[in-house]
Amino acid sequence: MRSRPVPLLAAPALAAVLLAVLSFGALALGALRPAGAQVFEPTIFELDNGLQVVVVANSRAPVVTQMIWYKVGSADEPRGKSGIAHFLEHLMFKGTDSRAPGEFSDIVARHGGRENAFTSYDYTGYYQTVARDRLALMMELEADRMANLALTDAVVLPEREVILEERRQRIDNTPASQLQEMARGSLWLHHPYGTPIIGWESEMSALDTQDALDFYESWYAPNNAVLIVAGDVDPEAVRALAEEHYGPIPRKEVPPRRRVEEPHHWAGARVELASPQVGQPSVSLTFRAPSYATAAPAEQAYALEVLSELLDGAVGRLYRALVVEQALAAGAGAGYDANGLDGSSFSFWVSPRPGIEVEAVEAALLAEIDRLLEEGVEAGEVEKAKQRLIDQVVYANDSAGSSAQIIGRALATGSSVEDVEDWPNRVRAVTPEAVEAAARAVLDPARSTTAVLRSAPTT
Repeated sequence: MRSRPVPLLAAPALAAVLLAVLSFGALALGALRPAGAQVFEPTIFELDNGLQVVVVANSRAPVVTQMIWYKVGSADEPRGKSGIAHFLEHLMFKGTDSRAPGEFSDIVARHGGRENAFTSYDYTGYYQTVARDRLALMMELEADRMANLALTDAVVLPEREVILEERRQRIDNTPASQLQEMARGSLWLHHPYGTPIIGWESEMSALDTQDALDFYESWYAPNNAVLIVAGDVDPEAVRALAEEHYGPIPRKEVPPRRRVEEPHHWAGARVELASPQVGQPSVSLTFRAPSYATAAPAEQAYALEVLSELLDGAVGRLYRALVVEQALAAGAGAGYDANGLDGSSFSFWVSPRPGIEVEAVEAALLAEIDRLLEEGVEAGEVEKAKQRLIDQVVYANDSAGSSAQIIGRALATGSSVEDVEDWPNRVRAVTPEAVEAAARAVLDPARSTTAVLRSAPTT
């Protein structure tokens, strides 16, 4: 599998922090360095055909990562064609007018590189990490499949079986994923964020070559893409290469990203699943929440990031209360991803210790949420949470791939490079009052889904 659906159930802290803390969205950009730059100090320009290009120079190692991000994801799929965005991601490796199926990956491997791709609700991305003197070749390959993908039934239909088997392995045979799929559908009743990225099996089975070509022709265009180049490079040299390889590709008329609005929820939802395959029971409580793109006021998203950091991790409130002090849980945490073109979610999760009932840890979790809403937060813990978040910035420059992912994800979900660069200042500006206000606004039971995963005896 080249991509993995984004989970609904909250993950442990570090991965969520590194992705959520430093990931933002999209804006047409001229040649500039953002004022007050303090994270990546990128160089930004746009080709005549509308391709946005961001260059992050990083000479820590003689390597470079190229990422191309298309502003289209599974939430943009035609109704009844779920899974086509992810399917096309697979098919992008199946050849062009001048390259045989699989040749793209073979060339990258022969030159000592690594490559992969991913699909999310709001974007689809492709990347290669290679020695710096191989960047021109990677641009040649990526530009070729942006403009010249060649698909026939002979390559499409066997790959359809691959994605169907992927679904069977990752969802149909995994209780946690089955529950996650049902829970997300309850959290987003009407919006396409409630449809699995990989698709529904009945619709996946009907996808064909024309469906893939139609989606490709509609969305894969330079003026609907962002090119991120990060690593040991000179920005002006990157500009010349981008103009040579991507510049000749003509722009297209790209359809608007028309999506339905999630209706008002009158009550929260609850889903439960019990299976002999479950070794570790768990409870998650997930609330629909605003993202950077939808928060009003905008500061609310940053306050939710601080709240998540305050609650999560080995020094967070939940672990301290439920694992250390009450000794009820084997693990507990919270997670928030501030990205999302049409919103996001804020999650809590807890797993009981052996011998402790799920109901007991769920009640303890709810009590901690009530305490948060009733007693608020302390200025000292807010300051510590903010500092921990800001300290994560230093890790973002450790690899070329990290900065490329952070900025690319940004420019596909509604913010700007300036937002990325100014992120530490915005976190520093968060007050305890803002954290409390954000918690009260978001932690509404009517906006939530509770998901309970239980062990069951073998029959």
